[in-house]
Amino acid sequence: MRSLSTEPLASMAPPPPPPPPDRTGEEEIGRAAMLQAQQPRRKGIGTRAWLIVSESGQSRVEEIGKHAIMRRTGLPARDLRVLDPVLSYPSSILGRERAVVVNLEHIKAVITAKEVLMINTNSPLVYQFVQDLQRRVSSSNCATQQEVDSKTLPASGVHKTLPFEFRALESCLESACQCLESETKTLEDEAYPALDELTSKISTLNLDRVRQIKSRLVAISGRVQKVRDELEHLLDDDNDMAEMYLTEKLLTHSLDNASIREEVDNAAPEIDDERAEDYNEEDELDTVVLTSYKPNIEELEMLLEAYFVQIDGTLQKLSDMNDYVDDTEDCINIMLDDKQNQLLQMGVMLSAATMIVNAGIAVVGFFGMNIEIDLFSAPYIKFWETVIGTVGGCVVLYLIFFGWGMKRKLLAL
Repeated sequence: MRSLSTEPLASMAPPPPPPPPDRTGEEEIGRAAMLQAQQPRRKGIGTRAWLIVSESGQSRVEEIGKHAIMRRTGLPARDLRVLDPVLSYPSSILGRERAVVVNLEHIKAVITAKEVLMINTNSPLVYQFVQDLQRRVSSSNCATQQEVDSKTLPASGVHKTLPFEFRALESCLESACQCLESETKTLEDEAYPALDELTSKISTLNLDRVRQIKSRLVAISGRVQKVRDELEHLLDDDNDMAEMYLTEKLLTHSLDNASIREEVDNAAPEIDDERAEDYNEEDELDTVVLTSYKPNIEELEMLLEAYFVQIDGTLQKLSDMNDYVDDTEDCINIMLDDKQNQLLQMGVMLSAATMIVNAGIAVVGFFGMNIEIDLFSAPYIKFWETVIGTVGGCVVLYLIFFGWGMKRKLLAL
């Protein structure tokens, strides 16, 4: 009976208190939650802030993902990697089906027939480029509107307005060439005085200064050479230049689509199978038009040649500066060789003088021996005669040695 009465009492007893909570773990979880709440939402993968300049000259900043840019411009991922500021790619201008990829110095842009897309940065060079692009596009739009209002044709002697992609490309080339030209001018202003000062006074400070200038010269020459090679490559390849006519390809594509749609509308009574075949032919024709279109590239060729001449002139300045540095180095080496020859000559003369003085010391040593000779008992004047004779003999021997060296052209004054 006692066991039966104790079981319900045990069941009615309160449960044991739970273990104390891990305050440290709760604090860590709370702190992590607070940090996650304070952090801004992460953007999508590959999403960046792009600065967009439209055909009308208006600029805006948009958050666009990588795949959206690829659909918008028709560029593959490998072409977009050229614009990555983290990666280091050489200067390049790539003409594609619907866009032109420009990677020149501080300019990393995608040019289409209607807009220019650039990765948004705070660089003052990019800001200046955007202002120049907006001014160029706005002025060209005004000129085009004036031509339309006055109903003048380009063939009547009026300057033909460049399409939008060429105006944007011209702004890119002008900005890159001006940047390189400015750096070259700054380097010239520092290099020539430093080289002249080094020629007049060879010192460690001047040598280190010229070394830094030469390093900058090599770096700038490489950058200018890459831009020049890229322009030369474009001028040598007509197909690459033809790919950059985006506006004409777009207009031709639109006209062909309109003509195909008109033919399809006229053939409306036909059966659905024939209509499907027409749509397939339309898609094939679009592809053929975009890939086989060959415009007149003279306009773009003249534009590229102008900046090719400008960048070639900058490269020539750097080449002349490099030649001046090499000439200065040759002059410094000649001066150092001359100094080294003078030191060697001085060493030979000092060695000869030391040998002759040693001969006089040997004579003095003989007289200093503890022996009896008649000279010791001679009058006082004999001592001075001996000293003068010894010194005079050393001088005569030195003069004979110097004259022999002059005759053999081993020594020079």
